[in-house]
Amino acid sequence: MRLLHPLPFARRIVALGAVAALTACSTLPPYSPPAVAVPAHYAGAPAAPAAQAGWRAAMPADAAARGAWWTVFGDADLNALEARVDVSNQTVKKAVADLQQARAMVDYQHAGFLPTITAGVAQSRARVSQNRLGSSLAGKTTPDYQAGVAASWEPDVFGRVRDAVTGAQANAAANEADLQAVKLSVTAELATDYFALRSLDTQKQLLDDTVHAYTDALTLLKQQLAAGAIDASAVAQAETQLESTRTQDTDIDASRAQLQHAIATLVGESASTFALPPRVQAFHVPAIPAGVPSQLLERRPDIAAAERRVAAANAQIGEARAAFFPDLVLSASAGLESSFFAPWLAAPSLFWSLGPQLAGTLFDGGRRSASLRGAHAKYDGAVADYRQTVLVAFQQVEDQLSAIDALASEAGSQQRATDAADLSLRLTTNRFNAGAVSYLDVVTAQTIALTNRRTADQIDARRIEAEVGLLKALGGGWQASASASSGAESKADAKVTNTMYP
Repeated sequence: MRLLHPLPFARRIVALGAVAALTACSTLPPYSPPAVAVPAHYAGAPAAPAAQAGWRAAMPADAAARGAWWTVFGDADLNALEARVDVSNQTVKKAVADLQQARAMVDYQHAGFLPTITAGVAQSRARVSQNRLGSSLAGKTTPDYQAGVAASWEPDVFGRVRDAVTGAQANAAANEADLQAVKLSVTAELATDYFALRSLDTQKQLLDDTVHAYTDALTLLKQQLAAGAIDASAVAQAETQLESTRTQDTDIDASRAQLQHAIATLVGESASTFALPPRVQAFHVPAIPAGVPSQLLERRPDIAAAERRVAAANAQIGEARAAFFPDLVLSASAGLESSFFAPWLAAPSLFWSLGPQLAGTLFDGGRRSASLRGAHAKYDGAVADYRQTVLVAFQQVEDQLSAIDALASEAGSQQRATDAADLSLRLTTNRFNAGAVSYLDVVTAQTIALTNRRTADQIDARRIEAEVGLLKALGGGWQASASASSGAESKADAKVTNTMYP
């Protein structure tokens, strides 16, 4: 019997695969990022004459440098704490692992472009039934030795693999944006907790000084009571005021401890071993340029992640469409097989097979149609999620701009109230020393003065918190030098300087 030479046939199979690959059609719908309505300027910031309102698509600026935005506050302790986030924060590490997993899925899907090659060796023994008619091996036990290699390749004729790769790449890009969003969230939370803790340090010093002053005053009043210069009610009032202030002082300690524990967790350290020494400082706040709303589509990592998930959902539509087309598989195998071990590796033991296979599903009860409808619905949901993310981003920026504006006005009013309360306390104390008023009037004036001083400190803390919130809402990655390049776009993009609260 003449053995057919496999080479010409193999060439035809390879040619068939090449033609299939070259003529592959795509089932992937054309994609462009969804457009969203963008205002010309923020309501809480000066108008930007160069900006235009309208519908814009997100164009994430992934290549833009994301600086250490917290350095604009000029706090060395904060800078040192923020530097530990990338290294030790467990939430950031989880996001890094998710990104690595998504990138591995890209490689997994990309492997679908390549052939699969397997190899194996097997040995078995089989006995043929003695009652089997017409078989020369009836009732005999025969061994079988096999060794072979098999290869298969599925040309991506209808773009199924290409769409899967596109979707995996979009998901990986979304995970990369998620990582940036997590870093932004953690660093902003750390800055907020840090400044809240420093505000408590300032209030703690105020209360400590007040307790010391009240203690001295109580000692003096007791001496006056012993001399018969005043009655016992003045001493009782002073004692009440002193203990009440001590209670507030202790409450500050508890609140500070909780913030210190939160900071420890954010920097990846046990709360039991972490300590941040108290430090009283004046809050300095930079003038943060809000820019124009269109820039928000580039700077916010959560917007970038939402847009890329729209792209991934679009790719899944292509995968669902490709399921309606048949699969072309080119397969080949070769090896050695013998019933005897000695001639197993000899040329006569050679076997091979080579050929294409085209197969498709004719009926599946509507499963593929349902899958396609589901893919379209998922795409619509991703678009809605993207647009909602943009709306929330604009809301957060406007919230912080409104808070900054209101708190600046509030700080001025509160400072005037504090000055007036201090003046009232001095005048009331002088009148008490002159015997014109009772000590109850002094206690009332002292309470009002202390309350106003603490309120002023709390407003300062809220202002710095609002500035941190604005930086977070703008997407982070902001640097002082950025104001120069965007100055033509917004009157708010002024030169950044550190200014004391009024």
